[in-house]
Amino acid sequence: MGLNYLTAEKSRMKIQEELFRPILITKGRKTGKEHGVMLRAVNHNGKIYFSRHRPDGDWFQNAIANPDVKIQYNDEIFFGKAELVTDEALSAKISKLKYPGEERAKEKRVTIEVTLD
Repeated sequence: MGLNYLTAEKSRMKIQEELFRPILITKGRKTGKEHGVMLRAVNHNGKIYFSRHRPDGDWFQNAIANPDVKIQYNDEIFFGKAELVTDEALSAKISKLKYPGEERAKEKRVTIEVTLD
């Protein structure tokens, strides 16, 4: 079965899971080509969050440079806008949701928030 390239609004599909593993698709800041990477994501208060230890990852830098991103999950493509989370308390909350009961939930991370179209 191929991917359905409708937006979340048009297809009326939503991501229900709080913790899930989608493919985040960003546009390369140098090449302009789409690049996808499977990541652990958090669905919290209607937004999708991705985080990492440092802001040196390609997907992270791509999302900052070009905030138009796609999230591929359950044979759907969701379109959205990425934004750097500057609220440290929110980033800490996302880490706790991302790594429930794990020691690494306490580590400081950089976080991207995606608002779906």
